[in-house]
Amino acid sequence: MKVSDFCGLVAAMKNEFPASISREKTVYFCIGTDRATGDALGPLIGTELKKLGYHVLGTLDEPVHAINLNERLQEIPEGKIVIAIDACLGQPSSVGQYQVGKGPMNPGAGIGKRLTPVGDYHIKGIVNVGGFMEDFTLHSTRLSLVMKMAKDIVSAIQQVFQPALLEVAETADWKSTRI
Repeated sequence: MKVSDFCGLVAAMKNEFPASISREKTVYFCIGTDRATGDALGPLIGTELKKLGYHVLGTLDEPVHAINLNERLQEIPEGKIVIAIDACLGQPSSVGQYQVGKGPMNPGAGIGKRLTPVGDYHIKGIVNVGGFMEDFTLHSTRLSLVMKMAKDIVSAIQQVFQPALLEVAETADWKSTRI
C-alpha cells in the first residue's frame, strides 16, 4: 500500500500489520548505509528506534548493507517477526511517499542488485527517482527529505507499536537523566 503522508503511513501500518504483532515479538531490520544520502533512511530509522528501546538490526554505527546482509540476517532471533525498512527509488510523482506491505522486500532491487529478500512485513521510503544512474541518484538525494521520512516512520512505529514504559525507562538516555 502506497501512502503520501504521516497519517496515511500510520493507517497503512495499522491496516497491513496484524494487531497481534507486539513490540516484544518484532525485530526492525533497517537496511542501508550512510555513505549515500538516499540510502541512509534505514540506518537513521534504526538508530532512533534503538534509542527508544526497540529491537533493531541496522543502525548508523552498525549498518546492514549489501555486503553484510546475509550475515546480519543470521542475527535475527528465531520466532521474531521481521519488519524490513529500506529506501527505494520510484516515479517522480512518488518521491516522498511510503510503501507498507506484507511479505518480504527485495533490497537493492532499485539499483539492479539481487539480494536475499527480507522481512515478514516491510516499510519502504521512496527517496528519489529511479530509472537512470541509480547509484548517483542515491548519492544526490536531499538529506532533508530523508530526515523527514525517517522521522515520520519512527513516529508512526511509535504510534503503532508503543514500547512498554519500563523498557523505555531502561534505555541509556533515560538512565543518564535520572534524578
